[in-house]
Amino acid sequence: MSKIVAQNVSPVRDCVPLYDRRQTVEMSSPAFAQLLNNVGDHVTGDETETPVHQVLTMQPQNSIPFVLSFSNLTYSVTVRRKNIFPAMSRGWTEEEPVTRTKVLLHDISGEARDGELLAVLGASGSGKSTLIDALANRISKDSLKGEMKLNGEKLHTKLLKVISAYVMQDDLLYPMLTVEETLMFSAEFRLPRTLSKSKKKSRVQALIDQLGLRNAAKTIIGDEGHRGVSGGERRRVSIGIDIIHDPIILFLDEPTSGLDSTSAFMVVKVLQRIAQSGSIVIMSIHQPSNRILSLLDRLIFLSHGQTVYSDSPFNLPQFFTDFGHPIPENENRTEFALDLIRELEGTPDGTNNLVEFNRKWKNSSTTSTIYDLSLKEAISASISRGKLVSGAANPTSMVPTFANPIWTEMAVLSKRSFTNSWRMPEIFFVRFSAVMVTGFILSTIFWRLDNSPKGIWERLGFIAFAVSTTYYICAEALPVFIHERYIFMRETAYNAYRRSSYCLSHALVSLPSLIILSLSFAALTFWAVGLDGGASGFLFYFSVILASIWAGNSFVTFLSGVVPHVMIGYTIVVALLGYFLLFSGFYMNRDRIPSYWIWFHYLSLVKYPYEAVLLNEFKDPTKCFVRGVQLFDNSQLGDLPNSIKEKLLDNISETLNVTITSSTCFTSGADVLVQQGITQLNKWNCLWVTIAWGFFYRILFYFTLLLGSKNKRR
Repeated sequence: MSKIVAQNVSPVRDCVPLYDRRQTVEMSSPAFAQLLNNVGDHVTGDETETPVHQVLTMQPQNSIPFVLSFSNLTYSVTVRRKNIFPAMSRGWTEEEPVTRTKVLLHDISGEARDGELLAVLGASGSGKSTLIDALANRISKDSLKGEMKLNGEKLHTKLLKVISAYVMQDDLLYPMLTVEETLMFSAEFRLPRTLSKSKKKSRVQALIDQLGLRNAAKTIIGDEGHRGVSGGERRRVSIGIDIIHDPIILFLDEPTSGLDSTSAFMVVKVLQRIAQSGSIVIMSIHQPSNRILSLLDRLIFLSHGQTVYSDSPFNLPQFFTDFGHPIPENENRTEFALDLIRELEGTPDGTNNLVEFNRKWKNSSTTSTIYDLSLKEAISASISRGKLVSGAANPTSMVPTFANPIWTEMAVLSKRSFTNSWRMPEIFFVRFSAVMVTGFILSTIFWRLDNSPKGIWERLGFIAFAVSTTYYICAEALPVFIHERYIFMRETAYNAYRRSSYCLSHALVSLPSLIILSLSFAALTFWAVGLDGGASGFLFYFSVILASIWAGNSFVTFLSGVVPHVMIGYTIVVALLGYFLLFSGFYMNRDRIPSYWIWFHYLSLVKYPYEAVLLNEFKDPTKCFVRGVQLFDNSQLGDLPNSIKEKLLDNISETLNVTITSSTCFTSGADVLVQQGITQLNKWNCLWVTIAWGFFYRILFYFTLLLGSKNKRR
C-alpha cells in the first residue's frame, strides 16, 4: 500500500484576536499541496486499495502572498414591465416606459487576501450573489463595469479560470457515487495525467481528512429515493470537488444555506482551513452566528448593491458607535447590523448616510499594499510549491489548459456515468420491461401474419407502430442531461474537461443499453409476426431498430440541451414524434402529401426506418399477396361465395381477353412498395440515413453545449 504523509491543521486561530490573524496564518499552516510532498509513490499491493493515512509533523513554510482587489464594480440590468396590458387595470395617463434599469451593484470596492476568509453579507436582494458572480467572472464583460486586480495587476479571464474555483449554492452531485468516488473522479478530471494514480488517491485521502469526511468516505451522496450523507457533508463534498487542484482563489455562493448551525459552523471551519493553506476564500453568507463570525477575517455588508461596511468584524462595534448606533453588549453583531440596515432601508433617505459614512471610514484607514513579487512570479512560486496542480505541467503559461487529453476525459466521464447508472438498475429495468411488454403485445396481436390483402395492411400497421414505439421509448433520455446540466456547467466553466469529451462519452455510455433493448425487441417480434428474410432479414431488421433507437436517443438528447424543464421537454418530444409519424408516409403516401408540407416528410425521423423495414419485408418480387379471388377481398364483393367470385374472374378474363385463374398474382411485394410510394431509396440507404440522423443530432447537441452553457449573466 502507498504511504501517506500529511499534517493536521492546527485550530490555533480560534484563540487569536482577529486583528492578529494575518501573522498567525503565515506561521501555522502549510499549503494543502505540501501535504503530498513526502507521499510515497510505491505500491506494494493492489493499487486500487485505499491508501493508509498517517499523520506526521511538518515544518511550516510561509505562503506566497496574494491580494485580490476590486474597485468601482457596477452592474445593472434592464427589467421589462411585468404588466403587459396596463390599460385593463388602469387608464392611460401618460406613456409608460416598457423597460427600466435596475442597479444590482453600485461602485463596490474592496480586497481579499490569501489566508483570510472574506464574507459578503446582506439581506435577500442586497446583491451578495451578484457580487460573488462578478468577482468570479460570471457576468458578461460588456455589462460589468470596474476592474479587478491580483497583486496589483489586471486579472484576465483566462488566468482567473486557471487559478480559481466556484462552488454553487446548490449541491449538484451524482447521487449514487460515494464521497470518496466523487472526489476521486474530480481528481481524475482536475489533476494532470503526469501525476500517478497513487498520488491522486493520496491527495483525495488528504482532502477527505481536511474536509472532515473520513467517517462518510464510503457513503453514497444520496437523493430523495436513496439515503446518503447529511446536508453538511454534502456541502463539504461540493466544496471538495472544486478544491481538489488547490486553487489560489475560491468563490462560494452561500455555502451555509439550508444547514443547521453545527453543520454551517463545520463548513466555515473547513473554509478557514482552506484559506490557511494559502488560498483567497470569498463567500456570501446570509446571517452568521457568533461562532461563525469568530472565523471570519473580513466582512462586506451590502444594501441594494451598495457597500455599507467593509472591514474586519473586530471593528464592527467601533464603526456603529461612531455612526451613532452602538451595538448593545451580548448581542450578535451581524444581526444588529442587518437589522439596522433593514430599518434604514425603510426610511426616505435609505442607507445613503451609512454608505457615505463607510466611504469616509475607509478613506481614513486605507493603507497601500506593497508586492514583493509580480503576479507571474507569485503564481510560479505557488505552483513550484505544489499549488494549482492542474496547471503544474506548464507553470509559466498564462493560458488555461485541460489537465488531461480528450481520450482520458472520455474514459473518466464514461466510467462515472456508468457507475452512477449501474447503481440504479431500476431505471434500465423499467425501460426493458416497457420494451418487452410492447413487443409481447405486438407479437400476440400480429401473430403469424398471412400473405393476403389484409396481411398487407396488418404488416404496414405493425411496422409503423413498431418503429414509432422505438422513438417513444427514447423519451426517458430527456431528463438525464436536464438533471446534469448544472453539474456540467460547473465542471466545464473551469476547464475540468472538454465539452466534446462529454458529448462523446454521453453517446458511448448509452450504446450498450440501446443494443440490448433493440436486440430484445427485434428477437421478440420478428419471428412471432412472421416477417420475411430469414436470418439476414432479422439482422437487417435488428439494425434498423437499433438505428431508430440511436436516432431517437440523439434527438431527445439534443432537445434536453435546449429545453429548460422536463415537462416542457416531454410535451415537445411527444408532439414532434407524433408529427414525424404523421408525415412518415404511413397515413398518407408521399405523392398525396401537399407540396407545402412535403419538406416535413423528408425531415421525419420515422420515414426512413419505416421505409427500410418495408423494403426488407416486400423486397421479393416473386412473393404474392393478392392472388385469384383475393382480388375482391377489400371490396363489397368480398363476402360473396368463391364460386361467384370465380365466375366474375372468368367474365373479366373474357372482357380483357387475358387468362385469369385462381392462382394468378395481382399484387406482389414490389407492387406494395409502389402503392406506398417507396421508390426513391433502397433499404441500405434508408438505414444509413437513419444512422446519419443520430450523428446529426449529436452534433447539434454539442453546439448546444458549446453555445448554451456559458453560465454568465448578461
